[in-house]
Amino acid sequence: MHIGILVFDDMELLDMAGPYEVFTTAARVHARGQAAGANPLFTVTTIGRNRRPVRARAGLQVQPDATLKEHPPLDCAIVPGGVVTAELQDRQTLDWIGQQRRCARILASVCTGALMLAEAGVLDGLAATTHWEDLDDLRRLRPAVRVREGVRWVDEGAVVTSAGISAGIDMCLHLVARLHTLELARATARQMDYDWQETP
Repeated sequence: MHIGILVFDDMELLDMAGPYEVFTTAARVHARGQAAGANPLFTVTTIGRNRRPVRARAGLQVQPDATLKEHPPLDCAIVPGGVVTAELQDRQTLDWIGQQRRCARILASVCTGALMLAEAGVLDGLAATTHWEDLDDLRRLRPAVRVREGVRWVDEGAVVTSAGISAGIDMCLHLVARLHTLELARATARQMDYDWQETP
């Protein structure tokens, strides 16, 4: 299964790196029970507007593996949060999010990534959440979204949103359970030495 993570300037680094670590660790844990040379369960690709490095909110540069127009078909597309003001105005990125809603099995967001999903129009009529500081912004941005507070993540089937940073890790472990098994999700959390909150 192919996991794609959007990267952009001023993204929150752990909103991207947390999901990256969950799925790559899950692939590594799963591989222990497979024949040598078997294809990995999950392959993770970082996806940028173009191939130039992006600079995360704290300053670290990240080199995208692929572009919005050239990447493998995704089983799961993940949109991290951060300072998303510029991204909310970028039609190319918003169109890509809308396309993933139609093409990917699951479209997910971490933190203020939910604002980008909302602006792309993919949350209308759905329940969703974001970082506690940004719940009112989500309500104002898209009144058709049923905003949920006090939860780690909201699973609406094809669209899954989470609160901030560590909640995104919890959500991605939940996605591992959905895409494969609960046993693998638990083994991945153990390998990461992470105290997974299994319920939202």
